[in-house]
Amino acid sequence: MAAANAPIAMREALTLTSLGIAPQFVTFTHVTMESEKYICVRETSPQNSVVIIDMAMPMQPLRRPITADSALMNPNARILALKAQIPGTTQDHLQIFNIEAKTKIKSHQMPEQVVFWKWITPKLLGLVTQTSVYHWSIEGDSEPTKMFDRTANLANNQIINYRCDPAEKWLVLIGIAPGAPERPQLVKGNMQLFSVDQQRSQALEAHAASFATFKVVGNENPSTLICFASKTTNAGQITSKLHVIELGAQPGKPGFSKKQADLFFPPDFQDDFPVAMQVSQKYGLIYVITKLGLLFVYDLETAAAVYRNRISPDPIFLTAESSSTGGFYAINRRGQVLHATVNDATVVPFVSGQLNNLELAVNLAKRANLPGAENLVVQRFQELFAQTKYKEAAELAAESPQGLLRTPETVAKFQSVPVQAGQTPPLLQYFGTLLTRGKLNAFESLELSRLVVNQNKKNLLENWLAEDKLECSEELGDLVKTVDNDLALKIYIKARATPKVVAAFAERREFDKILIYSKQVGYTPDYLFLLQTILRTDPQGAVNFALMMSQMEGGCPVDYNTITDLFLQRNMIREATAFLLDVLKPNLPEHAFLQTKVLEINLVTYPNVADAILANGMFSHYDRPRIAQLCEKAGLYLRALQHYSELPDIKRAIVNTHAIEPQALVEFFGTLSREWALECMKDLLLVNLRGNLQIVVQAAKEYCEQLGVDACIKLFEQFKSYEGLYFFLGSYLSSSEDPDIHFKYIEAAARTGQIKEVERVTRESNFYDAEKTKNFLMEAKLPDARPLINVCDRFGFVPDLTHYLYTNNMLRYIEGYVQKVNPGNAPLVVGQLLDDECPEDFIKGLILSVRSLLPVEPLVDECEKRNRLRLLTQFLEHLVSEGSQDVHVHNALGKIIIDSNNNPEHFLTTNPFYDSRVVGKYCEKRDPTLAVVAYRRGQCDDELINVTNKNSLFKLQARYVIFFCCCDLSDSLHVHTFKMPGMWLREWMVICGIKFFSLRMNIEGNSLTKWFRLRCLRARALSKCLLLLRLS
Repeated sequence: MAAANAPIAMREALTLTSLGIAPQFVTFTHVTMESEKYICVRETSPQNSVVIIDMAMPMQPLRRPITADSALMNPNARILALKAQIPGTTQDHLQIFNIEAKTKIKSHQMPEQVVFWKWITPKLLGLVTQTSVYHWSIEGDSEPTKMFDRTANLANNQIINYRCDPAEKWLVLIGIAPGAPERPQLVKGNMQLFSVDQQRSQALEAHAASFATFKVVGNENPSTLICFASKTTNAGQITSKLHVIELGAQPGKPGFSKKQADLFFPPDFQDDFPVAMQVSQKYGLIYVITKLGLLFVYDLETAAAVYRNRISPDPIFLTAESSSTGGFYAINRRGQVLHATVNDATVVPFVSGQLNNLELAVNLAKRANLPGAENLVVQRFQELFAQTKYKEAAELAAESPQGLLRTPETVAKFQSVPVQAGQTPPLLQYFGTLLTRGKLNAFESLELSRLVVNQNKKNLLENWLAEDKLECSEELGDLVKTVDNDLALKIYIKARATPKVVAAFAERREFDKILIYSKQVGYTPDYLFLLQTILRTDPQGAVNFALMMSQMEGGCPVDYNTITDLFLQRNMIREATAFLLDVLKPNLPEHAFLQTKVLEINLVTYPNVADAILANGMFSHYDRPRIAQLCEKAGLYLRALQHYSELPDIKRAIVNTHAIEPQALVEFFGTLSREWALECMKDLLLVNLRGNLQIVVQAAKEYCEQLGVDACIKLFEQFKSYEGLYFFLGSYLSSSEDPDIHFKYIEAAARTGQIKEVERVTRESNFYDAEKTKNFLMEAKLPDARPLINVCDRFGFVPDLTHYLYTNNMLRYIEGYVQKVNPGNAPLVVGQLLDDECPEDFIKGLILSVRSLLPVEPLVDECEKRNRLRLLTQFLEHLVSEGSQDVHVHNALGKIIIDSNNNPEHFLTTNPFYDSRVVGKYCEKRDPTLAVVAYRRGQCDDELINVTNKNSLFKLQARYVIFFCCCDLSDSLHVHTFKMPGMWLREWMVICGIKFFSLRMNIEGNSLTKWFRLRCLRARALSKCLLLLRLS
């Protein structure tokens, strides 16, 4: 019963030996405990290892094969520091490892041996050598930094602890040494206190020490305290003391008064001494633990003794603070790990009852918010209130344990106090005191806020909320909402007044925050009601909210169709459409109804929107026949065509070309079969030939391979649409070698007035039927004769061309053809013109316009055949005057002179350029003597003999023979081909007599005489005779 009522509760957390740790390793040099989280044990047999015990799961120790002289676990993290002496030296090698990451954080080789080390903060190691103290940070690459040198009083001492204050401005080093000779069992304790700012040390006698912070009344900054315990002998008298001293007093601020108290050791523990000290900031208590297991508990503020008891029968060598419980851990030589905590339920009654220290009991209760001092606090509050000490009463109420006095009754009590003129109302004093002490509760916050709102001091509310001085509640939010909606929303959020938060977000149109907030707090609002509420004031906001709901995890809390109907009930077509288009993006089969619905409502109200949706192609599961009908009714004929699947429906819709984009309609034909496409094209031409022609042409051109060229041609011919044929065949012509297609294109182009294209094709194409094309062009009587010119020129129909042009009075085209197109065919043109009895002036002008480009020989032939050679006189004379030596020019000119009998002998004998045979031949029928002149000039033996024989011009013949006797006439004188009269023969012989007598060879008379007698023999005999004459 006594143990149950004790202010300190003890329990065994674990036993090290139960974890397999040998008793010989349960010592100060083998065991370390830097915080309540970890214990580290170093084993040296049977093999070197380090055992790490996590106090959160102590029965699962981590044992690692590590050789080290010391091992320390970091107070917070799974970081292990190891120290080992370098063999043969006095130096130590230090290493820090991250156990979880299995990486080395850093290492360092100390030039001297480290006799003690400790984690003084989670980031800082304290290293103590024989002469100095160093700090080594685990962050960065820094090496240990020297802080101070050890004072003389710590020489030859065993260092048992090293600490720093929370600000790292004060350091304390503690060591123990053998006792005085007169009492060697009482170990001496020495302490070195060092100021980092002042760089000064102070040597004191103490066995244990610890830093603490305490907030003195009237000073907002906490004071730093040093607590240390000592047990000394002087003249045989033993003195045991606890000291609490402020370090670095703050100038001008209330300070902490120095406190000290005796440590009362029982008679059996006279040689016992403190080995550890821990301070509980939670309770404001000092724990002094001795070697033999005694525990002393003192109040930090007053140094008043609170409790003393033996907590361990075995010596204690190590302790660690338990900050989470406000107690401490202690390890004894048996291996027990003891956990000491304050008994919240009994400590205040114990102090007030057993110790009869009412003030301490009240302070302890207020400090740690402990029960047990209710009556005392209430009694004291009433006394102060009765004495009109409202400030003191307010402070007591503010600090009352467990909010004992912070009730509506207390507020009402202060409200009831009359306010004196010029003085602060007690209620405001009360609230002011509460604000300085901490945070107001819900009722206090509401009452204070009511006062502030009534005084229109909203800025105070904002400051207090920012400093977290007010406890937020739904009522407080309602109050503040009357003056500031934003501030009210913050209060609702802090108060977790979820419905009010959701409503506030809805009012602010921050719908995305509704969903985020509801998910965070696990609240399920009435989404349908919210959506209806938003719809009334913000249609677009309702759409956004609905879309946010659709993206919630687990699916939309409201059915899509229900949401759609809400919009449609208010005729919000656009909003319903926007919502459905977004949520239906996945294009799922189960959304077929909604896909149909969104298309239906827009086809009825906004066809252009429906058209855009269909053009986007985002849906594929809707009712296609239904949508096709609606598209047709809405005038979206192309969409209707894309959805219809029956030919009658398609034919009915396709004729509405006025409402269908042509290119799209052409592309639609590509989706139809050949038969259906031709049927639809036929209907288009039947309904509106002129208006639909280009569409049909484009479709025929685009899909001619599928439809067939012949079928397309027949389609256009059926409607006698030469324009359609022209445009269709124009795209196909370059790839076709079919003469019929080329002709049809020429015909279509001609009938549609595309003269330039007719001209081009007739000029470039090699595949059309020339005769057929010529006949067509002549029948067509085009105003431009160039196409016909191309055909006739290329395929040899020049006479036909000339006749056509002349008879149709298209003389300029004749001139153009002769002058520019093909001057080489001018003879044919002239010939035809002569046949057509064209005036000579035109023909002469035509010839003269071409002049030297004309081929003279065929021109002469054409004129000569028609006995119109004299027509060329002027032309030929021009050529001669220009120095022409062309034989044909001179031949023609000679013929003309011969015909005109204009001194022809002179021309024949003096002109060196004509061809004697040609001109002589021409003269034979006109004047043989002129032919002889021509032949003689050109030494045309055979021709001359023939013409003289034919015309009995033997005298001229004989003269020629005598004059050209050196020539070979043996093959020319065929006297057997004619009968020479005797008279002419004798004359011929007389003429030739001189030559006969001059023969060098003897000719037998009989043979010659016989030859003359046979004058009627044929030319062979004469030839032989002449041969003999030549040989003479």
